[in-house]
Amino acid sequence: MTLKRIVSLLIGCSVSTVLCAPSESHVTKVRVGFCARTISSGAAPFAVATRMGWFKEDGIEVNIVPLAGSSDCVKAVATREITFALAAVEPHAAAVQQGIKIKTFYTAYQGNIFGLAVPADSSIYKVGDMKGKTIGVISMGGGVLFAKALAASVGLNPENDVTFVVVGEGAQTAAIVRSKQVDALSQSDTQFALVENAGVHLRRLETPQIARFPGNGFLALDETLKTHRTEAVALARGYARGTIFAISNPEAAVRILYEVFPETRPTGKDEATAIRDDVKVLQARIPNWRLEKSGVSRWGQSSEANYAEYLDFLLKWGVIGAKVRTEDVITNDLIDEINRFDTKKIALDAKAFRAN
Repeated sequence: MTLKRIVSLLIGCSVSTVLCAPSESHVTKVRVGFCARTISSGAAPFAVATRMGWFKEDGIEVNIVPLAGSSDCVKAVATREITFALAAVEPHAAAVQQGIKIKTFYTAYQGNIFGLAVPADSSIYKVGDMKGKTIGVISMGGGVLFAKALAASVGLNPENDVTFVVVGEGAQTAAIVRSKQVDALSQSDTQFALVENAGVHLRRLETPQIARFPGNGFLALDETLKTHRTEAVALARGYARGTIFAISNPEAAVRILYEVFPETRPTGKDEATAIRDDVKVLQARIPNWRLEKSGVSRWGQSSEANYAEYLDFLLKWGVIGAKVRTEDVITNDLIDEINRFDTKKIALDAKAFRAN
């Protein structure tokens, strides 16, 4: 092969690389609200998508912004402090009621992630037993709204019959439960797992009526979905691919989480124990990631029927003061674009993946 031919091929390869992958200068930084004070195993899809280069492949760099809860996330998006957030339905619906044009364009948790739990030896066995009790929450946001609706649904006065206090997260929550400063918790599936990892055995109260209600999803202002559609699709697509990977290989997802977010690696534990505990946290979330939980067929798809039923539930029990239309809360307009990837390949590659 002549020198001229070799140079020509090298130039061609360089041009191809530039055309196929966004350069550093063309990667858009995207700030995304993560609605908890600390990043935990629930952020594994973000970590996997970052580690595997899927966000960058679609031209974005995701910076997670931990916030106190979903109410803070919704507020930050509404005031344009951040572009997107992975927030719960309750404060989102309340914001829409106030006239804020903001929509969920990707439902991440197809089942309801919130619940009520009590210490294993508690005398509380059903929601109706909560009268006069104190409930621990991460923040005065989604967990409070959810618990108030459940309390009202069994005939309690959510303003007077129960008391809410902020108890923090994980080990901090566990310490407060252990010292009996609260009677119950209204938190998410992963937070319950973190509390149990800290040595407090919990018992979930049965709330089958709300199991199919949707949980958190990526939301943004309507205007943002028009002007930053490409970034919205890239964020959701990367997260979807990361979710499939985490479901297929939870241990690898946890190891990647530690690599991408070193602050998530527990202190005071050997690595085997840390990974075992965080896999438990991840496994607490996996059932609510699965599509069959709400009967949808595509990643991020929002079930209009489930959202409509949940919005009616929130209205009936006083979480929102007026009817909110489903079409003002969700959109499936981006779902076709988001799902342009090979689901089976990601799952197979994840099962074969071995993190360092």
